[in-house]
Amino acid sequence: MPMKHSWNKEDSSFRSANLIYPEVNPEVLDRPRDECGVFGIASPQDNVAQMTFLGLHALQHRGQESAGMAVSDGINMKIHKGMGLVTQVFNNDIIANLQGDYAIGHTRYSTTGKSCLSNAQPFQIETRHGPLAVAHNGNLINTGALRKDLLKRGIGLTSTSDSEVMTLMLAGAPGVEWIDCIDHCMQIWKGAYALVVLTQNGLFAARDPWGIRPLTIGQLPDRGHAVASETGALETIGCNAIREIKPGEVISIRDAALIVHQAVPPANPSALCTFEQIYFSRPDSIWDGDVVHDIRQRLGRQLAIEAPVDAEVVIPVPDSSIPAALGYSAESGIPYNTGLIKNRYIGRTFIQPSQNIRERDVDMKFNPLPTVLKDKSVIVIDDSIVRGTTIKHLVTILRDAGASKVHLRITCPPIRHPCHMGVDMPTYDELIAHRSSVPEIQKILGADSLHYLSLEGMMKSINSNSGYCNACFTGNYPFEIARHQS
Repeated sequence: MPMKHSWNKEDSSFRSANLIYPEVNPEVLDRPRDECGVFGIASPQDNVAQMTFLGLHALQHRGQESAGMAVSDGINMKIHKGMGLVTQVFNNDIIANLQGDYAIGHTRYSTTGKSCLSNAQPFQIETRHGPLAVAHNGNLINTGALRKDLLKRGIGLTSTSDSEVMTLMLAGAPGVEWIDCIDHCMQIWKGAYALVVLTQNGLFAARDPWGIRPLTIGQLPDRGHAVASETGALETIGCNAIREIKPGEVISIRDAALIVHQAVPPANPSALCTFEQIYFSRPDSIWDGDVVHDIRQRLGRQLAIEAPVDAEVVIPVPDSSIPAALGYSAESGIPYNTGLIKNRYIGRTFIQPSQNIRERDVDMKFNPLPTVLKDKSVIVIDDSIVRGTTIKHLVTILRDAGASKVHLRITCPPIRHPCHMGVDMPTYDELIAHRSSVPEIQKILGADSLHYLSLEGMMKSINSNSGYCNACFTGNYPFEIARHQS
């Protein structure tokens, strides 16, 4: 059974990292922070570095702090990684120098370990079996104990990332073949992981037994294969998705051969991350057998059923809430319109803004359309509220633009608990729904009404027979989480 755990709010082990290249002021952001994106490809007929670049670009929304790839030609392995967006880290000359038959790539947002180059992935080392590179999306909850064991055995660490711990464990694991090493480590790792592993002459992909983080494998036209965090990344390179890698499963790809192996028994029930459906995944991706866009429309429809209100226009907080706003509008009969314009070019930059500009981050990111809002009663659809800072400021922006009333509708239940499975959410004392009731939150935000989608309504909209992790709403984690030991 899932274990309910009351996390000590004084524990700061999962607090947001101080970013080197801040996109916006962390105190202003009102979203769960994106996880990471992983990609792998085995295709001797293709330019695997170029295809990995395209795959990572399609996964850019999952992590904007750093990017990297490792490539092997069967003899030598090369790696390149850096801080920033995929297009900032790679250029044509770099890609041309990364020639081979196999490759893995990674886009990162830190959930364990601070944002710096030493934590950028993939991690690459030399081993008794030859070169090894690893890229990982997720979070191991037993990293502390695993780090101590490595250090006790005299194995040095160069970063604060749990992904380096996993790499070093694989390098030292018993076994004649790499599959034996992966099997051994999967018995020990506890937590969420979607993993791609590059060896001298092959590629492996593995998923944790709960299936928390997504990972899908696809077939390329010329007998090759690719794996990615989302199906959209596979489609970008012309790869047809075959299926999701199952919980506890390892897939080995070498030459044209694809071998499936169940390394650890799948957990029952599984614990797929609900936030993939609500917010993280691209709307065109297929996750748990359903198109994310369709799920988000159903979330909006269900929200309209649960929380009807007399209003004149439905607007989304772009971009992830657009399908839900369309669903709310269709169900309620209230017209949909664009009330907020998002500046998609407010992103990572090497130019640090001044403090007074930084304090205007939300104004820089969203601009209202007064002709849509003036003298209108407005329903605002958003996917989540974390701290409440952004949505509070947006309410003010909408009122300043002339909205007569602002009704907030959120496509998930209140987030009352932090995540320990690879999503960077604030600690208890930073979560507005942990310290305040819904009526209190409405008052704090300055809205005319506020309604969150019920847990039952959310799961009805997701419409799946799979088990899902809803720990951030309920506090019922899929496995027991021990208090962090410093």
